Amino acid sequence: MGKSNFLSLDSLSLQDFDENSELIPLMTPEDEELINSEELPESLPILPLRNTVLFPGVVIPITAGRDTSIKLINDANKGSKVIGVVAQKDETVENPGLKDIYKVGTVARILKVLKMPDGNTTIIIQGKKRFEINEIVSQKPYLNATISDLPEQKPDSGNDEFKAIIDSIKDLSLEIIKQSPNIPSEASFAIKNIESNSFLINFVSSNMNLKVNEKQELLETSHLQDRALSTLKFMNIEFQKLELKNDIQSKVQSDMNQQQREYFLQQQMKMIQEELGGGVSYGEEIEEMRTRAKDKKWDESVKEHFDKEIAKMQRMNPQVAEYSIQRNYLDLFLELPWNEFSEDQFDLKRAMKILDRDHYGLDDVKKRIIEYLAVLKLRNDMKSPILCLYGPPGVGKTSLGKSIAEALGREYVRISLGGLRDEAEIRGHRKTYIGAMPGRIIQSLKKAGTSNPVFVLDEIDKLSSGHQGDPSSAMLEVLDPEQNSEFYDNFLEMGYDLSKVMFIATSNSLNTIQPALLDRMEIINVSGYTIEEKVEIAKRHLLPKQLEEHGLDQSALKIGKAQLEKIVEGYTRESGVRGLEKQIAKMVRYAAKHIAMEEDYDIKVTKDTVLEVLKAPRLERDKYENNDVAGVVTGLAWTRVGGDILFIESILSKGKGSLTITGNLGTVMKESATIAMEFIKSNAENLGINPEVFGKYNVHIHVPEGATPKDGPSAGVTMLTSLVSLFTQRKVKRSLAMTGEITLRGKVLPVGGIKEKILAAKRARIKEILLCEDNRRDIEEIKPEYLKGLKFHFVKDMTEVLEIALTKQKVKNAKTL
Repeated sequence: MGKSNFLSLDSLSLQDFDENSELIPLMTPEDEELINSEELPESLPILPLRNTVLFPGVVIPITAGRDTSIKLINDANKGSKVIGVVAQKDETVENPGLKDIYKVGTVARILKVLKMPDGNTTIIIQGKKRFEINEIVSQKPYLNATISDLPEQKPDSGNDEFKAIIDSIKDLSLEIIKQSPNIPSEASFAIKNIESNSFLINFVSSNMNLKVNEKQELLETSHLQDRALSTLKFMNIEFQKLELKNDIQSKVQSDMNQQQREYFLQQQMKMIQEELGGGVSYGEEIEEMRTRAKDKKWDESVKEHFDKEIAKMQRMNPQVAEYSIQRNYLDLFLELPWNEFSEDQFDLKRAMKILDRDHYGLDDVKKRIIEYLAVLKLRNDMKSPILCLYGPPGVGKTSLGKSIAEALGREYVRISLGGLRDEAEIRGHRKTYIGAMPGRIIQSLKKAGTSNPVFVLDEIDKLSSGHQGDPSSAMLEVLDPEQNSEFYDNFLEMGYDLSKVMFIATSNSLNTIQPALLDRMEIINVSGYTIEEKVEIAKRHLLPKQLEEHGLDQSALKIGKAQLEKIVEGYTRESGVRGLEKQIAKMVRYAAKHIAMEEDYDIKVTKDTVLEVLKAPRLERDKYENNDVAGVVTGLAWTRVGGDILFIESILSKGKGSLTITGNLGTVMKESATIAMEFIKSNAENLGINPEVFGKYNVHIHVPEGATPKDGPSAGVTMLTSLVSLFTQRKVKRSLAMTGEITLRGKVLPVGGIKEKILAAKRARIKEILLCEDNRRDIEEIKPEYLKGLKFHFVKDMTEVLEIALTKQKVKNAKTL
């Protein structure tokens, strides 16, 4: 018999009564006779109990949480205060019916109703007599059933066997109370003062640590002597367990002093550790760490810090959470490559071959890498530069890092920074927190195994900031050659030398990079590829790669230069080669399908095969559109995916001289249109335009593809040329494109993105390009083969632009203005 543990209707335990609770007197034989003489009502509200059984005469508290139970208690408390109590077969059932409850239960009287602080209702009930459910009368708002009396069969008054059982129950109860530390000694007075035999049996049965079905079995036993015998059997089992437990405890206590106890616990922990974690105890783990530390190339300060931290771990209790944090910290300390460097390979010719093998073009980048290797070879000690490869997507910025690592003979590490908004991702967490981790820089060094890898910081322009801090500011310490020799990670709590790491950042845009961070990097512009370069890249790299990835032999498909050029021109419009690779993958899948289905196909791809697989060319929009209509001019633009051409159209309509601008243009382009219009008005006579037309006609300027946002200081020249062409009805010269900004005085200003714009002009078959004189130096930096077939006009003011761009004759059917 254990300590009474009264459980509630809804699996909620109730604490012991407080000192102000009203005491319920024990049942006497007279009370029992009075109860047995009471007649039961024909029907009763039924209260299901989740995890306990109520016996006749026993007083127990019940906590009700279900709405139906609370409703039943409130109604009964206002009336007769008599309810029927039964146990549930399955305590998880939320709304029990007849099949979910036992049929035999106990009639109970509500003695007290208490409103608990947590909002639940607690009742104190006393069992009266047993009953059996005949039929459920109603289920709402709670169960109501007809019942019949189940009288107990009592043994004869002179039954010596029954008396002996009762005496045994009393004696065994007192012994259990004496032996068990969990039952207060005052419980023995209650046992001694019970006069009724049936109440004694029920009281003991109610307070034993039995399952619900075992207690229900006792309740359903009608003959009192049989119930007493079953109760005694359960008590004997519980007493034997209690004796065995006490015997073990007494033996352990008598055999061990304090020193033996500590030894025993350590042995226990060792055995548990070996069972769970592979046979290494805590002491052995620490010794293993000390052994590993002997082989590390540590500075004296690092060694002192490690010894201090491992001594702290040795003093810790292995069971506390801080122990695992300390162990993870020391594991990181031992796994980091302190002063371990891979040997650089200074064969510059080999390095150049690797770079040329993996990447076609990109001469500026290759030149910078070879320069770095040359200086490193001569000096043999140099802080690594922070390079930033800047250019549109798909031009090979990220893959270039892997080639550089191979050329240098260093380990390669890549970290994607896109969308990173937590400063702790760079600097790590404080190791005082559970789940703390070092930053990505330190983690990647551990993974690399050397302190001088090639680090590719991918998409550095896409760092963002959130409420966890600003990662781009944290990157300042990483990428500053004057600071990164003592890079401080919050988890490591020490400076780590990053000066030998070669950082290569990649970026699609410089506008979103923090200026202070941009200042610490050497920007290398990786512009787009020409058609000829794309064809070579497809032939050397993309086609063999796709054949291998699709499980085909290199001879399974042959695509000639003419066909590759058709794919480049008709199906891709990008600076990089990702879109081109997707189109080549379609061609390879075409071959793979025929091989898998054992069908014949042409291994050598023709233009008809390209049309069959890729369908009609979709990207003819960047082709030059020769037009005899006045007011249409071809401009050159820079976009995030490289260069592009755009067409600016102007038209006149009868009106009062208003200016309308459409085409999803930004503020800068709208201002350029306004400036161009004002310049024309102020110089109308010089341009051969009748000033009166400005008040008679409305001007509409449109840049096609309105769904695409457009902005930037490159369209002023184009817009002014379009408007002059419109007003003078002189058409623009064939195959001519232009870019540049203007001032109100008509001066032409230089613009950026020249190489990308030149590539776009080449793709569009433009023959002549008009640029600002100050952009001449940009043209001189471009390789001559890129400029083949192009004629450049360098101008300083709009008068020169108009002389070059506009033809002398007017267009056919020219309007008379």
